[in-house]
Amino acid sequence: MAKAAKKKPAAPMIVFSRARDIPFNRIRLSDSNVREINVEAGLDELTHDIDRREDLVQGLNVRAILDEDGNESGEFETPAGGRRYRSIARLVEAGRFPADGLVPCIVKKADAKTSAVDDSLAENLQRLALHPLDQFKAFKRMFDTGMSKDEIADAWRTTPRYIMQRLRLATVAPSLLDAYAKNEMTLVLLEAFTVNPDHERQEQVWERVKNSWQKEPWQIRNMLTETTVPAADKRALFVGIEVYEAAGGPVLRDLFSDENGGWLQDVTLLDRLVDEKLRTVADEIAGQGWKWIDAAVELPYGHTNGLRRLVGVTQELTDEERATREALRDEYDELEAQYAEADELP
Repeated sequence: MAKAAKKKPAAPMIVFSRARDIPFNRIRLSDSNVREINVEAGLDELTHDIDRREDLVQGLNVRAILDEDGNESGEFETPAGGRRYRSIARLVEAGRFPADGLVPCIVKKADAKTSAVDDSLAENLQRLALHPLDQFKAFKRMFDTGMSKDEIADAWRTTPRYIMQRLRLATVAPSLLDAYAKNEMTLVLLEAFTVNPDHERQEQVWERVKNSWQKEPWQIRNMLTETTVPAADKRALFVGIEVYEAAGGPVLRDLFSDENGGWLQDVTLLDRLVDEKLRTVADEIAGQGWKWIDAAVELPYGHTNGLRRLVGVTQELTDEERATREALRDEYDELEAQYAEADELP
């Protein structure tokens, strides 16, 4: 007769430690807290966050301090939650929280299987940093529900420009965000795609470059702006970006680079504004008595054939201009002397 297999004994059910509100002045830092280096790092931001929300997102993990007889003394120590403890202490000192104010705590069971050091280490190691994409989306949800860029920046102790950059990243084509989430592209590549809000065009460019061994941000930006005019183009400089925008011209701007002023999208409008300004300038010059004037952005090769170059006559400086020149020369000589006597840079 076959023997019946013995059943394994059921594992005991887990019973979590209970939560309790404890006066802050009954809690102290534990010597078992493993964080000993840079304990003040980031406390300004954490204190600001607790202050603005007037609450804790996560309570303290504490253990009762026992008296000589092994009974609870009414005092507690926190091995896990030292940064929160220090931030609350700052708020007490600033008069924003009472010294005996109640703090939500998880009170470790007396028969806990793990030590205070174990708890402290677990709180610091058993955590996963938020993926940047989750941050972008979170900022966008806050913005979409009514918070301004400045309010979000103030809440998270950063700059409005940083928030604008993250909001722009969150609006890239969903398929590209998925690729970034899967580590198929880097953050700097994703940033390059923000120069053009056209999702279809973004996806077209990604399809062209994703399997290439040479994927550079500048190449992506060039491909996304190939039908536009750079702000450094002579036509844009001649007309002025402000005039172009006042006429209704759209501009693509790169929030992740300060090297250019953007790209002008409406080339037809820009060329019209250039022609209008050229005609205006030509009319002003014609009023000086010239027989005829040609005005164009680009003149054909050889257009000066048969023409005689007029050489200007150097005018004498006025007394005021001469005095200004001498003052500048004296200042230059003084700076040269200071530079000659200065210590060499390391």
